[in-house]
Amino acid sequence: MVDYFKKITTIFFFAFLLGASAQSAQDDEISTLKEFQAANGSSNRFETFFSSVDRYNVNSAYDWLDTIKVYLSNAHKTNDTIAARLYMVMQTQVYNDLGEYDKSTALAKELYALKDSLDSDSRKVVLEVLDDNYANLQLYDKQIEVRKEKRELGFTDNVAFYDIYSNLGLHRKARNQYIMEVKPTIADNDSYGLAKYHNKVGNYLRLDNSAPTAVSELKKAKAYLDVFINDISAQKTEEQIFESDLLKAEIEGNIGKCHVLLGEYEEAIPLLESSIEALSSTSDTHYRNEVIENTLNLADANLQLEKYLSAKRSLDKDFNSISLLQNIKRNSLLAAYYDKVENFKNAATYYKRNERIKDSLTQKQSSIIKQQLVTIVANEDLENSQRLIDEQKRINELARNEMKAKDERINLVFISLIFTLLGFAGLVYAYLKSIKNQRLIAEQKHIIENALVEKDSLLKEIHHRVKNNLQMVSSLLSLQTKNTRSKSAIEALEEGKSRVKAMALIHQKLYQNDDLSVIEMQGYIESLINSVQSVYKKGGHNISITIDAEGTELDIDRAIPFGLILNELVSNSFKYAFPENDENGKIYIHLRKNGGQGYFEYTDNGIGLPEDTEERTHSSMGIRLMNRLVNQLQSKLNIDKADEGVRFWFNFN
Repeated sequence: MVDYFKKITTIFFFAFLLGASAQSAQDDEISTLKEFQAANGSSNRFETFFSSVDRYNVNSAYDWLDTIKVYLSNAHKTNDTIAARLYMVMQTQVYNDLGEYDKSTALAKELYALKDSLDSDSRKVVLEVLDDNYANLQLYDKQIEVRKEKRELGFTDNVAFYDIYSNLGLHRKARNQYIMEVKPTIADNDSYGLAKYHNKVGNYLRLDNSAPTAVSELKKAKAYLDVFINDISAQKTEEQIFESDLLKAEIEGNIGKCHVLLGEYEEAIPLLESSIEALSSTSDTHYRNEVIENTLNLADANLQLEKYLSAKRSLDKDFNSISLLQNIKRNSLLAAYYDKVENFKNAATYYKRNERIKDSLTQKQSSIIKQQLVTIVANEDLENSQRLIDEQKRINELARNEMKAKDERINLVFISLIFTLLGFAGLVYAYLKSIKNQRLIAEQKHIIENALVEKDSLLKEIHHRVKNNLQMVSSLLSLQTKNTRSKSAIEALEEGKSRVKAMALIHQKLYQNDDLSVIEMQGYIESLINSVQSVYKKGGHNISITIDAEGTELDIDRAIPFGLILNELVSNSFKYAFPENDENGKIYIHLRKNGGQGYFEYTDNGIGLPEDTEERTHSSMGIRLMNRLVNQLQSKLNIDKADEGVRFWFNFN
């Protein structure tokens, strides 16, 4: 009994020490609000507020709001308009952090009406807050106006649309535009920038239900971030360390959500728990949505693994500013939980809640579609979209006036029976004539469609015959190879055969396509590489080849030179780049075409080019051929030599 009391006493003693230690650590933590209050003057307080890495580390946003209101009141009493506006800017930011976007927007608009009296920093903060508020309020047309204003004032170089596309559910379009706009701006040695880039691309793929591909991108992001964190040669600021920890948590959360989509619940749970813990510890409200999404996915994973208590704990958390779709998902999970524990009454309650929410969601669909259309048109020309809308309104008004006049004419017709009969006869005549015209139009349409089908068939037959003729040329070259003993002659014939196959493959892809005007380059490049591998037999079978040309299409005038260029590059890599061992060999092929502008890049990590490359340029048939082919594309071939590997790239129209 005495030993028992000794144990109890010891436990309480250590608990007391632990509590005292925690209290001491909390007291030692620096309060940013105290620094703010100790600062001298409104300008210094403004600097303290916005330069803080984690302003809500000790005091909540409500504490900040109360403090700022006191200073604002004092500024009004002393008629200090400059200080009052600075405190109003800070108040606008705090309302945004609290998720009170309507209040924040109203205050920001009031401030921006006086923008000429605001300094540059205040103006930038107000526009950033308005941008975030409009995104959360789904007022995307207003958000675009704010971003154009930021560009005009020099706060940003370009108006980005990819996040707006994603918010509208157009995740693939968002990803494509993000890749086109952001990837060229990131340096190869910028590990942190590459981590953010691959995390964003991976998340867009996840939202587009491409979880396996998304996991690959997200793992690249994590690898780049690990390089950045473990790089002891570069000094990192407190803010950089803070941001990298948050990015790591965000990446882990995205990987966890992908595992849930793939049904890999055991792998998902530790990643989601780690991400929730890290993101919940920060006061940055921009991660609030990530915490909610991760928590709901954690509940889903536990529910699937029949860990009902853990799932219920996640679903019982008090979420602030939960979206409509998140609320639907939460209700569905709660209903599934109560079904599992056989509490069917509660399950039915949550199913009914979702039914009521669907009505609200249906009412919002039309406005969301309008916003989507406005946003898409704005990507090309926002001012032009407004002009088109006004023009459509004018046409609709004319149509209404015309219908009104027609109604009046019909009323006049009924004044007289004779006019009625004549009018009826006229309508019958017009109807019969209309039927006759429709028949003529249908016949002409049928003739035109048959002609187009016949034309397509003829074109496919031509491409098929050209492909067969080129195959025959390839076969003749093979026969000639067998009858030739000269090694150099055999190599020349094999190169010629490879080039002929590259052109034959173009015509094969054309007659296999429904659209005879363009070639889908991802499939063509894959087929071309298989063809080159068959020519060189053993060469290149252990090389890791990455092809990034999905969705890119070229016409035949560009596809043939491009195919021959790529044939030369891949052949050279197989023959020369890996003379000893190709097990660690890597080839990267990137092709993109956006409107009238295109970009091609080819790299390998082989032994690189010899020192006398420039001298060989005039004697090497392969390089001379590539230069001429690039000239046909109205561009110039660029060659970057490194210690390991080589990079070829050029832009084209």
